Amino acid sequence: MKKISGLIGGMILSLLSSTIINAQSTWDPKKNPTVDSITAPYEAKLVPARPALTTLDIYPVIGTYESATNADAPSVTITLDEQTKGVVWVEGLPQGKLKAYLRKSPATYKIPAQKDAEGKDIPEGTLIFDKDANTLSINIGKPYNMEDPSSVFLMPTTTDETAVAEETTTKTKTKTASGKTIKSKTKEPVIKPWVYTGTKVEKTTVMSTPSTTNQ
Repeated sequence: MKKISGLIGGMILSLLSSTIINAQSTWDPKKNPTVDSITAPYEAKLVPARPALTTLDIYPVIGTYESATNADAPSVTITLDEQTKGVVWVEGLPQGKLKAYLRKSPATYKIPAQKDAEGKDIPEGTLIFDKDANTLSINIGKPYNMEDPSSVFLMPTTTDETAVAEETTTKTKTKTASGKTIKSKTKEPVIKPWVYTGTKVEKTTVMSTPSTTNQ
């Protein structure tokens, strides 16, 4: 009887050991309902990281523009200054190459009074790029308005750089040698602001097709 009891006990222990080993070898924590229920909400909320901003994202004004209304400026190019990122250079205008300073992000610039490469005076102005409309607007000759920069484009303008408005009359007083005051009138020309409107040219990438040769 003792031998039979020993054999039966050994068989039971063997079966229990085998069951435990099999259970340990097949258990996978990833398939555990508790683990899944904990990690699922976090996995659903994971979103890909945003790509880093490019120079064009920060300064959308840079690029090339074409105008359907300014025959004297068919192609205008705007580039960043190499030293100061808040400064851009505008090329292609009849006034010559000029610089503009960023005043309101992302693309509202003040054109300071300056001289071109030949020493010609360029009056103060305003440059604004509307990213939604993809349109560049430039006004040269009207002082920059700090409170409402876009208001300068509501004023009467001309697309002719050399156009001169009607002359204005200025009253002056001069004294003669005898002490008498003589009133006189002089006329001075008033130059109207010059305006530019252009559309940004989108760059397109041309993919080359590999050539095939007959064998």
